[in-house]
Amino acid sequence: MDTEELESMPASELHERAVRYAVRHGDFGFLWDLLRAIPAAEAASGHGGEVVNDLSHLSALLSDAMSSGQGELGEALRPLYVEYLAKHPEA
Repeated sequence: MDTEELESMPASELHERAVRYAVRHGDFGFLWDLLRAIPAAEAASGHGGEVVNDLSHLSALLSDAMSSGQGELGEALRPLYVEYLAKHPEA
């Protein structure tokens, strides 16, 4: 898929494809980038109060990573998913 096709997909589908591919291929670099991006994406999507909790609780970050394709958070993380999936068209 090219970037234009990826941009037209819902954030939840981008998330599902990117995370599934990263897990299946052991791409911990992408997963770590996702975890690092979640606090800023939460703040950008109006959920700034969750940032402090996430930074102090790794389990919260892992939980967020698994559901980070939904709603405003998914939309805030859309560029990360599109960039990753564009690099891995087989995902």
